[in-house]
Amino acid sequence: MQMDQLPLGGLEIYGTLGPSCQTEETLLALFREGMTGVRLNLSHVNLDQCGIWLEHFHSAAKKAEVTPQFLIDLRGPELRVGELTQPLLLKEGENVILGEGGIPVPDLLLNDLPTDQDILLDDGQILLRSIGCSTGQVECLVKHGGILKSRKSIAVPGLNLKPPTLTDSDYHNLSLAADYGVTGVMLPFVRCKEDLQTLRIVLQQNNTANIRIFAKLENRAGVQMLPELLEYADHIVIARGDLGNDMPLWELPGVQKRIASLCRSYGKPFMVVTQLLHSMQLSAVPTRAEVLDIFNAVLDGASSLMLTGETAAGKYPVEAMRFLCRTAAQALQYLK
Repeated sequence: MQMDQLPLGGLEIYGTLGPSCQTEETLLALFREGMTGVRLNLSHVNLDQCGIWLEHFHSAAKKAEVTPQFLIDLRGPELRVGELTQPLLLKEGENVILGEGGIPVPDLLLNDLPTDQDILLDDGQILLRSIGCSTGQVECLVKHGGILKSRKSIAVPGLNLKPPTLTDSDYHNLSLAADYGVTGVMLPFVRCKEDLQTLRIVLQQNNTANIRIFAKLENRAGVQMLPELLEYADHIVIARGDLGNDMPLWELPGVQKRIASLCRSYGKPFMVVTQLLHSMQLSAVPTRAEVLDIFNAVLDGASSLMLTGETAAGKYPVEAMRFLCRTAAQALQYLK
Protein backbone atom coordinates (compact mmCIF):
# COMPACT_ATOMS: atom_id res chain seq x y z
CA MET A 1 0.00 0.00 0.00
CA GLN A 2 1.29 3.42 -0.90
CA MET A 3 1.78 5.92 1.92
CA ASP A 4 -1.18 8.09 0.89
CA GLN A 5 -3.48 5.20 0.06
CA LEU A 6 -6.35 4.57 2.48
CA PRO A 7 -7.66 1.07 3.21
CA LEU A 8 -10.59 -0.21 1.15
CA GLY A 9 -11.85 -2.74 3.69
CA GLY A 10 -13.93 -5.41 2.00
CA LEU A 11 -14.80 -3.27 -1.03
CA GLU A 12 -14.07 -5.14 -4.27
CA ILE A 13 -12.48 -3.03 -7.00
CA TYR A 14 -12.43 -4.36 -10.56
CA GLY A 15 -10.79 -3.35 -13.80
CA THR A 16 -11.58 -4.79 -17.21
CA LEU A 17 -8.93 -6.65 -19.17
CA GLY A 18 -8.10 -5.24 -22.58
CA PRO A 19 -5.34 -3.94 -24.83
CA SER A 20 -4.53 -1.03 -22.52
CA CYS A 21 -3.78 -3.22 -19.49
CA GLN A 22 -2.67 -6.53 -20.96
CA THR A 23 0.97 -6.38 -19.81
CA GLU A 24 2.15 -7.78 -16.51
CA GLU A 25 3.71 -4.42 -15.66
CA THR A 26 0.42 -2.51 -16.07
CA LEU A 27 -1.61 -5.14 -14.23
CA LEU A 28 0.88 -5.08 -11.36
CA ALA A 29 0.51 -1.30 -11.18
CA LEU A 30 -3.30 -1.67 -11.10
CA PHE A 31 -3.10 -4.15 -8.22
CA ARG A 32 -0.77 -1.84 -6.32
CA GLU A 33 -3.29 0.99 -6.68
CA GLY A 34 -5.93 -1.19 -4.99
CA MET A 35 -7.54 -3.31 -7.70
CA THR A 36 -8.79 -6.62 -6.31
CA GLY A 37 -9.83 -8.38 -9.53
CA VAL A 38 -10.64 -8.11 -13.20
CA ARG A 39 -13.49 -8.68 -15.60
CA LEU A 40 -13.00 -10.30 -18.99
CA ASN A 41 -15.69 -9.39 -21.52
CA LEU A 42 -16.46 -12.53 -23.55
CA SER A 43 -18.74 -10.76 -26.02
CA HIS A 44 -15.88 -10.72 -28.52
CA VAL A 45 -13.56 -13.58 -27.52
CA ASN A 46 -13.47 -16.90 -25.68
CA LEU A 47 -11.45 -17.82 -22.61
CA ASP A 48 -9.08 -20.05 -24.51
CA GLN A 49 -8.16 -17.15 -26.82
CA CYS A 50 -6.89 -15.00 -23.93
CA GLY A 51 -4.17 -17.22 -22.51
CA ILE A 52 -1.33 -14.68 -22.52
CA TRP A 53 -3.49 -11.96 -20.93
CA LEU A 54 -4.52 -14.32 -18.16
CA GLU A 55 -0.93 -15.47 -17.60
CA HIS A 56 0.06 -11.85 -17.10
CA PHE A 57 -2.94 -11.28 -14.83
CA HIS A 58 -2.16 -14.19 -12.50
CA SER A 59 1.57 -13.44 -12.51
CA ALA A 60 0.94 -9.79 -11.60
CA ALA A 61 -1.45 -10.81 -8.81
CA LYS A 62 1.18 -13.14 -7.38
CA LYS A 63 3.82 -10.40 -7.42
CA ALA A 64 1.38 -8.00 -5.77
CA GLU A 65 0.58 -10.70 -3.17
CA VAL A 66 -3.12 -10.50 -4.03
CA THR A 67 -5.56 -13.41 -4.29
CA PRO A 68 -7.52 -11.96 -7.20
CA GLN A 69 -11.13 -12.20 -8.24
CA PHE A 70 -11.62 -13.12 -11.90
CA LEU A 71 -15.03 -12.45 -13.46
CA ILE A 72 -16.10 -13.53 -16.92
CA ASP A 73 -18.90 -11.55 -18.56
CA LEU A 74 -20.94 -13.88 -20.76
CA ARG A 75 -22.79 -13.05 -23.95
CA GLY A 76 -26.07 -14.22 -22.46
CA PRO A 77 -29.46 -13.07 -23.76
CA GLU A 78 -27.95 -9.95 -25.26
CA LEU A 79 -28.46 -8.70 -28.80
CA ARG A 80 -25.28 -7.71 -30.66
CA VAL A 81 -24.16 -6.62 -34.09
CA GLY A 82 -22.48 -9.41 -36.06
CA GLU A 83 -19.02 -9.36 -37.63
CA LEU A 84 -18.26 -6.40 -39.88
CA THR A 85 -15.42 -6.48 -42.43
CA GLN A 86 -14.34 -3.07 -41.09
CA PRO A 87 -15.72 -0.33 -38.83
CA LEU A 88 -18.73 1.36 -40.43
CA LEU A 89 -19.33 5.11 -40.37
CA LEU A 90 -23.05 5.84 -39.93
CA LYS A 91 -23.94 9.43 -40.79
CA GLU A 92 -26.91 11.27 -39.34
CA GLY A 93 -29.77 11.49 -41.83
CA GLU A 94 -28.72 8.58 -44.04
CA ASN A 95 -30.55 5.27 -44.42
CA VAL A 96 -28.98 1.93 -43.53
CA ILE A 97 -30.10 -1.68 -43.79
CA LEU A 98 -30.14 -4.15 -40.93
CA GLY A 99 -29.99 -7.77 -41.99
CA GLU A 100 -29.35 -9.29 -45.40
CA GLY A 101 -26.95 -7.17 -47.44
CA GLY A 102 -26.44 -4.67 -44.62
CA ILE A 103 -25.44 -4.61 -40.97
CA PRO A 104 -25.58 -8.19 -39.63
CA VAL A 105 -27.96 -8.53 -36.66
CA PRO A 106 -29.70 -11.51 -34.98
CA ASP A 107 -32.66 -12.96 -36.89
CA LEU A 108 -34.76 -12.49 -33.75
CA LEU A 109 -34.49 -8.75 -34.22
CA LEU A 110 -35.52 -8.86 -37.87
CA ASN A 111 -38.53 -11.03 -37.19
CA ASP A 112 -40.08 -8.85 -34.48
CA LEU A 113 -39.06 -5.29 -35.27
CA PRO A 114 -41.96 -2.86 -35.92
CA THR A 115 -41.67 0.39 -37.84
CA ASP A 116 -40.88 3.61 -35.95
CA GLN A 117 -38.88 1.58 -33.42
CA ASP A 118 -35.77 3.15 -31.86
CA ILE A 119 -32.67 0.96 -32.06
CA LEU A 120 -29.66 1.82 -29.90
CA LEU A 121 -26.23 0.56 -30.88
CA ASP A 122 -22.96 0.50 -28.93
CA ASP A 123 -24.38 1.36 -25.50
CA GLY A 124 -26.66 3.98 -27.02
CA GLN A 125 -23.97 6.01 -28.78
CA ILE A 126 -25.70 5.38 -32.13
CA LEU A 127 -29.47 5.76 -32.60
CA LEU A 128 -31.42 4.30 -35.53
CA ARG A 129 -35.15 4.34 -36.22
CA SER A 130 -36.82 1.64 -38.28
CA ILE A 131 -38.76 3.01 -41.27
CA GLY A 132 -39.57 -0.10 -43.27
CA CYS A 133 -39.38 -3.88 -43.07
CA SER A 134 -39.14 -6.64 -45.66
CA THR A 135 -38.13 -10.29 -45.59
CA GLY A 136 -34.76 -10.53 -43.87
CA GLN A 137 -34.21 -6.77 -43.82
CA VAL A 138 -35.10 -3.64 -41.87
CA GLU A 139 -34.47 -0.19 -43.34
CA CYS A 140 -33.49 2.41 -40.73
CA LEU A 141 -32.85 6.13 -40.52
CA VAL A 142 -29.70 7.20 -38.67
CA LYS A 143 -30.80 9.68 -36.00
CA HIS A 144 -27.48 9.90 -34.14
CA GLY A 145 -24.44 8.71 -36.08
CA GLY A 146 -21.06 7.33 -35.19
CA ILE A 147 -18.54 4.61 -36.01
CA LEU A 148 -19.97 1.11 -35.57
CA LYS A 149 -17.69 -1.85 -34.89
CA SER A 150 -18.33 -5.60 -34.77
CA ARG A 151 -20.09 -7.18 -31.79
CA LYS A 152 -21.40 -3.91 -30.37
CA SER A 153 -24.57 -4.05 -28.27
CA ILE A 154 -28.10 -3.58 -29.61
CA ALA A 155 -30.97 -2.31 -27.46
CA VAL A 156 -34.59 -1.90 -28.54
CA PRO A 157 -36.41 0.03 -25.79
CA GLY A 158 -39.89 -1.26 -25.03
CA LEU A 159 -39.62 -4.34 -27.26
CA ASN A 160 -39.82 -7.62 -25.35
CA LEU A 161 -37.51 -9.94 -27.27
CA LYS A 162 -36.62 -13.30 -25.73
CA PRO A 163 -33.27 -14.72 -26.87
CA PRO A 164 -32.05 -17.85 -25.03
CA THR A 165 -30.32 -17.41 -21.68
CA LEU A 166 -26.95 -18.81 -22.83
CA THR A 167 -25.24 -18.96 -26.21
CA ASP A 168 -23.06 -21.77 -27.55
CA SER A 169 -19.98 -19.70 -26.69
CA ASP A 170 -21.29 -19.26 -23.13
CA TYR A 171 -21.54 -23.04 -22.67
CA HIS A 172 -18.01 -23.39 -24.07
CA ASN A 173 -16.56 -20.77 -21.74
CA LEU A 174 -18.37 -22.13 -18.69
CA SER A 175 -16.83 -25.54 -19.38
CA LEU A 176 -13.39 -23.90 -19.15
CA ALA A 177 -14.07 -21.74 -16.10
CA ALA A 178 -12.34 -23.98 -13.55
CA ASP A 179 -9.21 -24.34 -15.69
CA TYR A 180 -8.76 -20.57 -15.92
CA GLY A 181 -9.41 -19.71 -12.27
CA VAL A 182 -12.77 -18.01 -12.75
CA THR A 183 -14.31 -16.90 -9.45
CA GLY A 184 -17.47 -15.20 -10.74
CA VAL A 185 -19.77 -15.22 -13.77
CA MET A 186 -21.62 -12.11 -14.93
CA LEU A 187 -24.88 -12.87 -16.74
CA PRO A 188 -26.10 -9.96 -18.91
CA PHE A 189 -29.71 -8.86 -19.32
CA VAL A 190 -31.14 -11.05 -16.58
CA ARG A 191 -34.91 -11.14 -17.06
CA CYS A 192 -36.21 -13.62 -14.49
CA LYS A 193 -35.12 -16.17 -11.91
CA GLU A 194 -35.16 -18.88 -14.60
CA ASP A 195 -32.16 -17.20 -16.29
CA LEU A 196 -30.17 -17.50 -13.06
CA GLN A 197 -31.38 -21.04 -12.42
CA THR A 198 -30.23 -22.04 -15.91
CA LEU A 199 -26.76 -20.65 -15.23
CA ARG A 200 -26.59 -22.29 -11.80
CA ILE A 201 -27.42 -25.70 -13.29
CA VAL A 202 -24.65 -25.36 -15.89
CA LEU A 203 -22.14 -24.38 -13.18
CA GLN A 204 -23.13 -27.43 -11.15
CA GLN A 205 -22.81 -29.69 -14.20
CA ASN A 206 -19.26 -28.40 -14.68
CA ASN A 207 -18.37 -28.96 -11.00
CA THR A 208 -18.01 -25.20 -10.50
CA ALA A 209 -20.91 -24.56 -8.13
CA ASN A 210 -18.56 -22.48 -5.96
CA ILE A 211 -18.37 -19.78 -8.66
CA ARG A 212 -20.42 -16.70 -7.78
CA ILE A 213 -23.24 -15.49 -10.02
CA PHE A 214 -23.41 -11.77 -10.78
CA ALA A 215 -26.85 -10.82 -12.15
CA LYS A 216 -26.62 -7.79 -14.43
CA LEU A 217 -29.64 -5.50 -14.43
CA GLU A 218 -29.71 -3.94 -17.89
CA ASN A 219 -33.37 -3.24 -18.63
CA ARG A 220 -36.67 -2.42 -16.97
CA ALA A 221 -37.77 -6.06 -17.00
CA GLY A 222 -34.81 -7.10 -14.87
CA VAL A 223 -35.34 -4.22 -12.44
CA GLN A 224 -39.02 -5.10 -12.05
CA MET A 225 -38.14 -8.72 -11.29
CA LEU A 226 -35.36 -7.88 -8.83
CA PRO A 227 -37.22 -9.10 -5.70
CA GLU A 228 -37.41 -12.61 -7.15
CA LEU A 229 -33.82 -12.52 -8.44
CA LEU A 230 -32.25 -11.86 -5.06
CA GLU A 231 -32.50 -15.47 -3.89
CA TYR A 232 -30.77 -16.82 -7.00
CA ALA A 233 -27.90 -14.35 -7.45
CA ASP A 234 -24.83 -13.93 -5.28
CA HIS A 235 -24.32 -10.37 -6.45
CA ILE A 236 -26.51 -7.79 -8.20
CA VAL A 237 -24.91 -5.57 -10.86
CA ILE A 238 -26.32 -2.13 -11.64
CA ALA A 239 -25.09 -2.05 -15.25
CA ARG A 240 -25.88 1.52 -16.16
CA GLY A 241 -24.91 1.37 -19.85
CA ASP A 242 -27.75 -0.67 -21.27
CA LEU A 243 -29.99 0.12 -18.31
CA GLY A 244 -29.73 3.77 -19.30
CA ASN A 245 -30.68 2.83 -22.88
CA ASP A 246 -33.97 1.33 -21.74
CA MET A 247 -35.28 4.49 -20.10
CA PRO A 248 -34.85 8.26 -20.25
CA LEU A 249 -31.48 9.02 -18.70
CA TRP A 250 -33.01 11.33 -16.12
CA GLU A 251 -34.86 8.32 -14.67
CA LEU A 252 -31.66 6.28 -14.23
CA PRO A 253 -30.41 7.86 -10.98
CA GLY A 254 -33.68 7.11 -9.19
CA VAL A 255 -33.67 3.53 -10.48
CA GLN A 256 -30.09 3.06 -9.25
CA LYS A 257 -31.08 4.40 -5.82
CA ARG A 258 -34.09 2.05 -5.61
CA ILE A 259 -31.99 -0.99 -6.58
CA ALA A 260 -29.37 -0.07 -3.99
CA SER A 261 -32.02 0.38 -1.31
CA LEU A 262 -33.65 -2.98 -2.02
CA CYS A 263 -30.28 -4.76 -2.04
CA ARG A 264 -29.36 -3.18 1.30
CA SER A 265 -32.67 -4.19 2.86
CA TYR A 266 -32.07 -7.83 1.83
CA GLY A 267 -28.37 -7.80 2.65
CA LYS A 268 -27.50 -8.56 -0.97
CA PRO A 269 -24.13 -7.30 -2.27
CA PHE A 270 -24.33 -5.06 -5.32
CA MET A 271 -21.94 -3.57 -7.86
CA VAL A 272 -22.07 -0.22 -9.64
CA VAL A 273 -20.53 -0.18 -13.12
CA THR A 274 -20.37 1.84 -16.36
CA GLN A 275 -18.83 5.24 -16.97
CA LEU A 276 -17.58 5.72 -13.43
CA LEU A 277 -14.57 7.51 -14.92
CA HIS A 278 -15.57 7.62 -18.59
CA SER A 279 -13.67 10.83 -19.30
CA MET A 280 -10.43 9.15 -18.25
CA GLN A 281 -10.39 7.07 -21.39
CA LEU A 282 -8.87 10.21 -22.92
CA SER A 283 -8.04 12.45 -19.95
CA ALA A 284 -5.54 11.97 -17.13
CA VAL A 285 -7.92 13.69 -14.70
CA PRO A 286 -11.62 12.87 -14.14
CA THR A 287 -14.52 15.28 -13.92
CA ARG A 288 -15.83 16.42 -10.55
CA ALA A 289 -19.15 14.73 -11.35
CA GLU A 290 -17.40 11.39 -11.83
CA VAL A 291 -15.64 11.37 -8.47
CA LEU A 292 -18.90 12.42 -6.79
CA ASP A 293 -20.64 9.51 -8.53
CA ILE A 294 -18.08 7.06 -7.11
CA PHE A 295 -18.30 8.59 -3.65
CA ASN A 296 -22.10 8.39 -3.62
CA ALA A 297 -22.10 4.79 -4.87
CA VAL A 298 -20.03 3.79 -1.84
CA LEU A 299 -22.27 5.81 0.49
CA ASP A 300 -25.26 3.95 -1.00
CA GLY A 301 -23.69 0.66 0.10
CA ALA A 302 -22.05 -0.69 -3.05
CA SER A 303 -19.90 -3.71 -2.23
CA SER A 304 -17.97 -3.48 -5.48
CA LEU A 305 -17.11 -0.98 -8.21
CA MET A 306 -15.85 -1.69 -11.72
CA LEU A 307 -14.04 0.17 -14.48
CA THR A 308 -14.68 -0.99 -18.04
CA GLY A 309 -13.32 0.97 -21.01
CA GLU A 310 -11.17 3.07 -18.69
CA THR A 311 -8.77 0.17 -18.12
CA ALA A 312 -9.54 -1.99 -21.16
CA ALA A 313 -8.98 0.60 -23.87
CA GLY A 314 -8.28 3.95 -22.21
CA LYS A 315 -5.09 5.99 -22.34
CA TYR A 316 -4.73 6.19 -18.55
CA PRO A 317 -5.66 2.82 -16.98
CA VAL A 318 -3.43 3.14 -13.91
CA GLU A 319 -4.43 6.73 -13.23
CA ALA A 320 -8.12 5.79 -13.53
CA MET A 321 -7.67 2.97 -11.02
CA ARG A 322 -5.89 5.36 -8.67
CA PHE A 323 -8.77 7.83 -8.74
CA LEU A 324 -11.34 5.06 -8.30
CA CYS A 325 -9.61 3.48 -5.32
CA ARG A 326 -8.74 6.70 -3.54
CA THR A 327 -12.19 8.19 -4.00
CA ALA A 328 -13.80 4.98 -2.72
CA ALA A 329 -11.45 4.96 0.25
CA GLN A 330 -12.37 8.55 1.08
CA ALA A 331 -16.04 7.57 1.01
CA LEU A 332 -15.39 4.72 3.43
CA GLN A 333 -13.53 7.11 5.72
CA TYR A 334 -16.51 9.47 5.56
CA LEU A 335 -18.87 6.65 6.56
CA LYS A 336 -16.79 6.03 9.68
